[in-house]
Amino acid sequence: MTRSTRRTRRILQVAGTATAALLALSACASSGDSAAGSDDSPSSSTSPKLSGTVTVFAAASLKESFTELGKQFEAAHPGTEVTFNFGGSDSLAAGITSGAPADVFAAASPKTMKVVTDAGGASGEPATFVRNQLEIATLPGNPEGIASLKDLTGSGLKVVLCDKEVPCGAAAQKALDASGLELTPVSYEQDVKSALTKVELKEADAALVYKTDVKAAGDKVEGVEFPEASQAVNDYPIVLLKDAPNAEAAQAFIALVQSAEGRQVLTGAGFLQP
Repeated sequence: MTRSTRRTRRILQVAGTATAALLALSACASSGDSAAGSDDSPSSSTSPKLSGTVTVFAAASLKESFTELGKQFEAAHPGTEVTFNFGGSDSLAAGITSGAPADVFAAASPKTMKVVTDAGGASGEPATFVRNQLEIATLPGNPEGIASLKDLTGSGLKVVLCDKEVPCGAAAQKALDASGLELTPVSYEQDVKSALTKVELKEADAALVYKTDVKAAGDKVEGVEFPEASQAVNDYPIVLLKDAPNAEAAQAFIALVQSAEGRQVLTGAGFLQP
């Protein structure tokens, strides 16, 4: 064998070894890519697609903000629908404890939420997500010149309150007690929206309602703040119900309510942060 032949064979051996090494590296890289792909696949499936109806029982004062959040939820989760039952928290609590099918309960006070938790109707501990306080709603332009809580006790003035069993009524009574005032309304209403409607229809001169409801009414009423309202601020708790028909989607809705996006909608409606 000539020296030239031996040199040629050595060159071919080196080239073959290099090619084999490159092929091995390529295989490892391909295997790594495949492993990375398999790692990504489970993470994308950890958030299963939500579907079905979420039924929310919520205090009447949450109507505008929760309706907006319901639309956001449906847009983020195609195939879902959020339905609401708005009303007085005490009536909603009674319905839940009587077996009304619902996924979420958002009350206007811890006292009404306790009715549900004491009956074993909650899944987990309720969480306070917002707070709310009272304001005097008057006719547009405030023709009676109402400037304080004491002004509501004037003779001939038609004032409406929420029923004392309803959170807004309990808060009103607390504010009146704090100021040492007594007030005899022309009617007690079952929820805050009903009380406000009396003023909007000019069936009453004023009503003690939440600031959020005055804001939602726009130019239909005029709001008057009063210092005693700070003595009667209501915490709003929310909870997943124990027998929720659609617990997974319900938990996602509660998460939205408690998120930065949910807080933005709620504070924009006039609610206070917890």
